[in-house]
Amino acid sequence: MPLRVGFDLDGTVADMYSALRREAIQLFGDEVLRSAPTASAPQDAGQEQVPQPKADEDQAATLAIQELHLTARQQNQLWDHVKQIENFWATLPELEPGIISRIARTARSRRWEVIFLTTRPSTKGDLVQLQSQQWLEAYGFQYPSVFVVQRSRGKIADALQLDAFVDDRPENCLDIAVESKAKVILIWHGNLSDVPAGAKRLGVRPVATITEAVTILEQLDDVRQQPSLMRAVKKALGVPPRE
Repeated sequence: MPLRVGFDLDGTVADMYSALRREAIQLFGDEVLRSAPTASAPQDAGQEQVPQPKADEDQAATLAIQELHLTARQQNQLWDHVKQIENFWATLPELEPGIISRIARTARSRRWEVIFLTTRPSTKGDLVQLQSQQWLEAYGFQYPSVFVVQRSRGKIADALQLDAFVDDRPENCLDIAVESKAKVILIWHGNLSDVPAGAKRLGVRPVATITEAVTILEQLDDVRQQPSLMRAVKKALGVPPRE
């Protein structure tokens, strides 16, 4: 059976943060990179309420925006701006140069079935699914399968009978580890010693780069192939199978 692998897009293989950083500087200037907003004190009834980030935004995107030191109002303004950009999701760089073609070559040579999942919000231009497919094809992955989802990734991984999943969000990894049998690999962009303890307890494997994740997937594939290889060798040697 071929290895069935799922990949998240933003923060895993696509560098959404650089694109959001570029648009934030265009809107608000370089100061968003230098100073964080002051902590908000309790507001009086006469003060203007600060809007909260919109609920339909991708959680990973919201995290990246917070690292830019934007207020909640600026976050909403940035997303409103991004959603007006024609085919925004097709403009992102790779998180690691050449990684999409590496995944494509490995999947083809090892006969993997690869699925990409994302919760990207809609923008002007093509549908998110089509933008994402065009982006993957531009970087070297032909005929990509992309699903734009809102449901639990764990249930999706279970329904698709995935053998492994690669994501950069600990909560997604925990969900997948609990709800499915997939081997979960967490792309952790900080210090590996800071990975949530719950992730390790559930067998989530943290790595610093997507390149490391692909190497682990290759090792997993090798282990899966060993039983069938041994059976073939024993058959060729005339060794009877165990009862």
